Parts: sequence; structure tokens; C-alpha cells
Amino acid sequence: MYVVERLVDAVCKIRYSRELLEIQVLDDSTDGTVEIAAACVDKYRELGFSIHHIHRTNRYGFKAGALEHGLKLASGELIAIFDADFIPAPGFLEDVVDYFSDAQVGMVQARWGHINREYSLLTQVESVILDGHFMIEHGGRHLSGRFFNFNGTAGIWRRQAIETSGGWEHDTLTEDTDLSYRAQMAGWKFLYLPHIVCPAELPVEMNSFKTQQSRWAKGLVQTAIKLLPRIMRSKLAWKIKVEAFFHLTANISYPLMIALSLLLLPAMIVRFNQGWFQMLYIDLPLWLASTASVSTFYLISQRELYPDWRIRLKYLPFLMSLGIGLSLSNSKAVMEALLGIESSFKRTPKYRIESKKDRWATKKYLRRTGVMPLFELSLGAYFALVVLYAFTNQNYPTIPFLMLFVVGFTYMGLMSILHMTLHKWLRGL
Repeated sequence: MYVVERLVDAVCKIRYSRELLEIQVLDDSTDGTVEIAAACVDKYRELGFSIHHIHRTNRYGFKAGALEHGLKLASGELIAIFDADFIPAPGFLEDVVDYFSDAQVGMVQARWGHINREYSLLTQVESVILDGHFMIEHGGRHLSGRFFNFNGTAGIWRRQAIETSGGWEHDTLTEDTDLSYRAQMAGWKFLYLPHIVCPAELPVEMNSFKTQQSRWAKGLVQTAIKLLPRIMRSKLAWKIKVEAFFHLTANISYPLMIALSLLLLPAMIVRFNQGWFQMLYIDLPLWLASTASVSTFYLISQRELYPDWRIRLKYLPFLMSLGIGLSLSNSKAVMEALLGIESSFKRTPKYRIESKKDRWATKKYLRRTGVMPLFELSLGAYFALVVLYAFTNQNYPTIPFLMLFVVGFTYMGLMSILHMTLHKWLRGL
């Protein structure tokens, strides 16, 4: 309800022939968003736009269901998709549509921008994470001829590519990745355009951020279970199969991170009793490999995008801590996917936060914390004890690495509780 009007305003400013442009506002909301979206659509229809408010009372299939329903009612051959918090530029279609002159192109993806990157430490780190995904992962997969996925928004599909690949399916929480792999397996070509940027709003509240990350983690594992057997049996090149395996199963690293977390103290005790020499030639190389690879990944993405990239290096340690802190909630999501436990599509709340003066705490949609923050704080306390053990045994080189775990789990738990408490208090005034 806070961002839909901004999106419709932006879409209606896109430069394109009116007679060739049809706009659908796909609305599954059950609150005041319905009235806001309908009023906005009515305003632009009176101005001569071909714009329709499509509201479903039955939210069957969630986002995939809404897209499937909208496609049946749409008349166009090319389908541009924008989530409610995105702001496409006036030249978006002019910049992208020409790439479909190649009849084999089924989808073109633009890069996400960040309208509220400077809002907080959390949004700064989120922007670095997404920049790494779009610049290194997407760029590497696309340029090397491997499969990459539509990101659910800020892209254009050829209608024929959707329909000949089986259409939108809602048996995973990442319907975009699911359809992307099926379309590329059917022979459709995907293009990624990093020079075309579509700005969007980053989650500003911890529980919303965790909801988003958990949905992505669970959805990718669901897609792996659904499609990897088919991919491995196909005649695709092995470079595509191997990358598909690592891409779709990457989130299994989160349960492994929890296992590592619990084993660190016993491992430190054993390794310390074996002497410094063995710690140096085994533990130090492993530590460098695990931290240097992640740091380099994000460092390169920042260098490619921003002239002041050196300033952003200060966020890298906290980025690693945040990734560690996410491991508990994302592990839960991964295990649910592996065990076949289904859950509904939980949207990521957005509050039209565009500058530091904007506030979100008095608005609706805040996610509940549950008991997860208590487990996160417990792990933070556990690693504080591990740090104390390392200090008392003069194992000083391990302390910076261990502090990543202390900060990550403690920050995740505290901010989840703080944001929920702040929201309840301000909403109650």
C-alpha cells in the first residue's frame, strides 16, 4: 500500500507508443492497497492509458498464480514485470525491447539499483550482497554461456518463451528461477544487461530482510529438487550442469555453517593441544581461503560499479558477519525444503523508504520474530565463550575470525527483537 502508487506513476511515464503499451496492476492484496491501486489505475485510465486493475480474491499460487492469471488476460507478445517497490526509468522499454529482435531471446534481465542504500548499515550491506549477485554471479554465468535466472522483476519475457516452457508454476517459492531453468532447457536464450539499472527499495527492517532471504533459500532448494534430476539427465553441456548444481544447491551451505559453528570450540580445543605448528599449516590456510574468497567476490563487484569503491571496503567484515547471522533462519528454510514442508509465499514488506528522514516503524506489514532471535542470541553467547577460551589460551590469531560469529548472531537476534519491539510500541501510541 505504500509503494504501488509510486510504481504506477513510474510505469505511466515510460516512453512508448500508447497503442502498443498495456499495463496490468496485478493485485492480490487483502487490505487498503486495493482501494489505493484502483484509484491510481482509474486516474491514468482517464488520461488515456490502457491500464487495468486485476484483483484476485483467491490468492491461489501467490505471485506465480497472479502472473499466470495476468498472462491469460494480457494481449502483448512481450511482458515486462516489475515488483511493487521498483521504479523503472522512462527509457526502460526503449533500452531493452530492441534485444528481442533476435527471435531466440526469451528473456532480458536488467540490474537492480538501490534507492535507499544509504539509509542504514543494514541497507548498505544488503546493497553489497545484491551487487555481488548481479555483477559477479549473473555476469559470470551469462558471459560464460551458463544458465542464469530471471530475478522476478526488472526484466522482460517473450510470451512464447513462458508458454512453451510450461508457464508460471507455483510448486516452489522461487517461481522466477524455476521458469528460467525450464525456458533455457527448452532452448530459449537469456540476456543480462548490467548497464541498464532499475532502482528498487531495500528491506530496512531485520525481520523483513530475514523473510526475504529465507524465501529465496527455500525456493532455490525446492527448484533444485524439482529440476536437477531433469538437468542432469539432459544433453546439456557439463559446464551448464555443474554450474546449475552449485547454483541451485548453494544454500545447503547454511546448515553446514551451523554444524561448523557448533564444532568450532571442540575443534579449537583439539587443535590447540596439537601445537601451534599444525594450527598454522592447516587452520591458517583454511581461514584465509574462506574469508579471502568472500571478500574478493564482493570487493570486485564494488570496484566495477562505484568510483568510490574503496570506501565500501569497511562493510566487508560486517557483510561476512551478516551472512553468518543469517545461517540459522536460512538453515530452517533449507531443511523445510529438503523435508518437503510447504509454506506460503511471504512477501517482503516495503515502506517507501527513500531517504534517511523516512520512517517505517509506525507502518503496517512488520514480520513477527518468533523464537528464532533467542536461538541467534544463544549462538552469539556461545561464541563469546569461544572467544574467551581463545583469549585465555593466548590463541589470539583466531579471535578476529570468531568475532564474526559473535557479531553476526548477536546483531541478527538483537535487531529482530528491537525492530519488533519498536514497531509495537510506536503503533500502540
